[in-house]
Amino acid sequence: MISTVYIAKNVYGGDGLGRLGDGRVVFVPGAWAGEQVRAEIVEEKRHFVRARLVEVVESSLDRVPRASCVVPGMVYADLNYEGELKAKEQQLREFFDRARLSVPQIKQSNNQTILNYRNKVVYHFAKQKGKWAIGYREEPSHEMADVEQDPLAVVAINAKLPEIRRSVLALLTTGPEQVRRDIERKGNVTIRWTQKSGVKWWIGDAPKDLVLKETTCGRDFEVPADGFYQVNPAVGEDLVKTVVGEYAKGAADAPDVLDLYCGVGVFGLCCNPPKLTGIESGRQAIEFAKRNAAAQKCANAKFWAERVGQNLKRISISGRTTVIVDPPRDGMEPNVPKWLAESKAPRILYVSCDPATLTRDLKTICRGYDIESVRWFNMFPRTARFETFVVLRKK
Repeated sequence: MISTVYIAKNVYGGDGLGRLGDGRVVFVPGAWAGEQVRAEIVEEKRHFVRARLVEVVESSLDRVPRASCVVPGMVYADLNYEGELKAKEQQLREFFDRARLSVPQIKQSNNQTILNYRNKVVYHFAKQKGKWAIGYREEPSHEMADVEQDPLAVVAINAKLPEIRRSVLALLTTGPEQVRRDIERKGNVTIRWTQKSGVKWWIGDAPKDLVLKETTCGRDFEVPADGFYQVNPAVGEDLVKTVVGEYAKGAADAPDVLDLYCGVGVFGLCCNPPKLTGIESGRQAIEFAKRNAAAQKCANAKFWAERVGQNLKRISISGRTTVIVDPPRDGMEPNVPKWLAESKAPRILYVSCDPATLTRDLKTICRGYDIESVRWFNMFPRTARFETFVVLRKK
């Protein structure tokens, strides 16, 4: 069935949201706020439906012609950058409103690099219609989109991509059958680039002895090949500088840093506090955090490999502590927000890659803290995601 729908807004993930004549909510990918569209229903649920964009009847002023090179995940490919920023900020504001969290103002980081920013890409490979494809999977079909040039990847990766594709195809199509089958089972190729290490790539699991060198805020960091580091170097630098700046504002009263979900130690070490404690569940990440601290001559830094929510009684927070948290997409373990809400830390600096789990955690933390500021970073332009940084002050 095809219906004419007015798109009221774009929800988190990028879909346009409207209502059918019977009142049901309809989600339409590729339709933008303020547009009148014709859409064909492709999936029906009890309270909402999903539809395919058939025709734009009245176009948004923010709509632009789709670029010739687009890869899966670029949900804002035919919306101008200003429209993307408006949509994402509205989405973030709605998460805070739904959680009934009082926010003084939401600020946006200034980022004008909207393409060729990713320093890490993971391409799957599969045979389609008798031919190998190397690229991203389409959603929801899971078909492969063959990627010969990637508009999101940094220039250095794109320069090496033809050579890497030829090498992967050779491994899949030549040599002993057992080797080819083993490569096929691994299913993906990862490519990473750093300014100091150049372009590195591997199939399947990362080589255990491969170490990459990253630089943030003038400090060098060693990272295991499969370790986490922000994929957008410019915006990642901006985010770290903003966290460091906020720490500095309160450092006179709370000079010590407790860095929770610390990874390889970037936030805590860049703050350069008189005392630093980092906690992270990944043992390999902690080993590299210790290496980075030693290389940067931070004798006052101690890092522990354990789940943050596992041993809260052993973690000390005093009135001299600034807490930095940067949890994974799932947010904090259920017992951590309440523990933080009852802590003595004058300030908590919360970095998040998911607004849903961020606001879920903040609802509990804000029993003991007020939100001082919110800033968001378009870490992943043209895609659905972004990062948020919240500063909290003890009530």
